[in-house]
Amino acid sequence: MGKRTRPEFSLVKGSEHSLSGPALVQLLGAVLDKGAAVRFQAKGFSMSPFIKNKDVVTISPLQGKRPGLGHIIAFVHKETDGLCIHRIVRVKDGFYVTKGDNISETAECVPRENILGLLTRVERTGKEVFLGLGPERLVIAFLGRRGLLLPLLLPVWKLLRAIVKRSPS
Repeated sequence: MGKRTRPEFSLVKGSEHSLSGPALVQLLGAVLDKGAAVRFQAKGFSMSPFIKNKDVVTISPLQGKRPGLGHIIAFVHKETDGLCIHRIVRVKDGFYVTKGDNISETAECVPRENILGLLTRVERTGKEVFLGLGPERLVIAFLGRRGLLLPLLLPVWKLLRAIVKRSPS
């Protein structure tokens, strides 16, 4: 028998659908509850540089998986009832403490029931992005939790950009 593929719901650029807030959360929840992954274009900068504004992200259902340190989860934000995608920087007393990779000061405690799914793929300009989703996610979570990710990342990022600009095409 051939490999079976799961159905997928996709909201990406060129689509006529634009959802946000509780409507987006409701749709994502319904699709993920059916066992299908959801693809859509991310908005915002809180997870930059690992997830950038307009990257296409795939959220997959948990299906019995337990999110852990460094995983990126999609969850219902307790104050806005909107969708939020952040990295788990700590698991404490049954709550998942999350933080955006580009945010230095705040962390959010998310109860298990507010988690919609796990981020399993990031695409930028049609190519898959792997950095931040593999084993390095543990180091990123550790540094993010202590507020060290941005101070360490910015100088490295500037250096890499300067090197790329200087290299002949």
